[in-house]
Amino acid sequence: MFRKYGSVKEMIQRSVIIERGLERYAVTLSKWLWPWREAKLIIVIACLAVLDYTSTYAFLRLSVNSNVYESGPLASWALQNGGFIGLFLIDILAVTVVSTIALGVRYVFTRLGFEGYGRSAFVLILIPYVIVTMAVIFNNVVITFL
Repeated sequence: MFRKYGSVKEMIQRSVIIERGLERYAVTLSKWLWPWREAKLIIVIACLAVLDYTSTYAFLRLSVNSNVYESGPLASWALQNGGFIGLFLIDILAVTVVSTIALGVRYVFTRLGFEGYGRSAFVLILIPYVIVTMAVIFNNVVITFL
């Protein structure tokens, strides 16, 4: 029994050594995607959330087309049940949930001793949110004034 435990322990140690070697590639990828500090990514997400809300408001209120509507199911539900205040609260909730997940995953990796993977996971969780939100903002602005 102790012999198997020793071999399992050795396998885990070898695996950690391999992972440490691969960690630098993950850090390189994350720095290519987001070369600045991670705190700035949270600030960008907060600013994009505000722009998303204001562009959605403008889209729904100022559009020359009378057949416009919110296409996101959660946002549509929030608008129907709580108006623009409900939409604002759902936006805050969405940003909080995504940011908390990213911070949690980063924390777990850092506690395990893989800080590079923590940064990479943080960036890889939040960058898609940034890209989609930028596309939504662009879409709202274009459709509002067409």
